[in-house]
Amino acid sequence: MLKHLVMGAVALVSAAVIAAPQATEARTLDEIIKSGTIKVGVNPTFPPLAKFDDKNEIAGFDVDFAGELAKMLGVKLELVQVGSPDRIPFVASGKIDFVMGAMTRNPDRAKVIDFSVPVHTEVFGVLTLDGKPFKDWKELNKPEINLIQVRGSTPVKFIEDNLKNAKVTLLDNYPDAIRALAQGRGDAIIDVVDFLGEHMNKHQVKWKILEAPVDIYYCSLGIAKNATGLKDWLNVAIFELHRRGKTDEIWKKWFGIEMIKPTQFSPYF
Repeated sequence: MLKHLVMGAVALVSAAVIAAPQATEARTLDEIIKSGTIKVGVNPTFPPLAKFDDKNEIAGFDVDFAGELAKMLGVKLELVQVGSPDRIPFVASGKIDFVMGAMTRNPDRAKVIDFSVPVHTEVFGVLTLDGKPFKDWKELNKPEINLIQVRGSTPVKFIEDNLKNAKVTLLDNYPDAIRALAQGRGDAIIDVVDFLGEHMNKHQVKWKILEAPVDIYYCSLGIAKNATGLKDWLNVAIFELHRRGKTDEIWKKWFGIEMIKPTQFSPYF
C-alpha cells in the first residue's frame, strides 16, 4: 500500500513525465473563477490521501483539502481520477488545474510543472516501541535486530542496500506487520511512518518514532508552468489553511496521528 511513497516517490520520474506536453492550455485563475469549477487530479490508490469509500466515491485527505481550497476560491470542486503515469501530463496539458497525491517535489518534475509551497510532509523513518534504545536508523544494522517489513514494499530494498546485517521478517500486509511489532515479535519497522497511524491506533502500546528520520519528503500541489496566477493564489490559500490549523485538523482526521514533521509555514515561503 505504501511503497509508492517511499524512495520511489522521489526517484520515479517516468518517460511520461519528461515527455509531458507543454502547458499551453492551462486555465488562468480568472478563467477558473468564471467557470465556477476547479478541476483537481487525485489518485484513489494512495489511502488515506485518497481512496474509494463505501459509496464508491473518492474520499480522503486530498479531497477534503482540495474542498477547502475550492470554498476559499468560491468555486465547486471537480475531482478527476488520475494515476501515477498520467497525473503530470494531465497538469501540463491543462486537463486539470492542479494535482495532488504525494506530489513530492524534485528537479526532474519541476522541468515540466510548477509546485506550490508544501501542503504536507511524509517521514520515511523508524517506528518502534517505547523503551527500545534506538536513536538513529543506522543503529539497526546489527544481526540481533529484527525488522518487521511488508513483503514487496520499497523499504525492503532500502534495507537490503543500507542495513545488510539486520534480520528481516516479511509479512503480507501492514495490519499484520504493525500487530507483530506491537506484540514484540520484532524491533522496528522502516517505512513512511505517517501512513501507519490508523494501524498504530488499534494497539494499546506506547509507540516511539525515532527523532532522526531516514528522509523527509515535501509534498505540494502540481500546477502548470504558465498558471502563475493560480500558483500565487494557491500559495496564499495554503498558508492560510496552515495558519488556521485546518491542514493539521484534516490530516489527523484521515491519518489518525498528527503530522510527524509539520511543514514550517511562513508568510514568506
